[in-house]
Amino acid sequence: LTIEGNADERGGQEYNIALGDERAAAVRKYLSERGVLAHRLETISYGEGRPACSEQNEDCWQKTRRAHSLVKAR
Repeated sequence: LTIEGNADERGGQEYNIALGDERAAAVRKYLSERGVLAHRLETISYGEGRPACSEQNEDCWQKTRRAHSLVKAR
């Protein structure tokens, strides 16, 4: 499972990468505490690079601040 951390466009690039890392790590911790094997969880941060929408308002920014999970086939 790959967990992608994302941030909105506000703030600098390094700051937003760090926020994305924190979001992805929080989901990883949550899943592993509930029995998902840690070695099956991968995290990546896209910072502000993959917005959920392109409008510049709070609703859009809120949708963009997220962790997204992808199942990888073996």
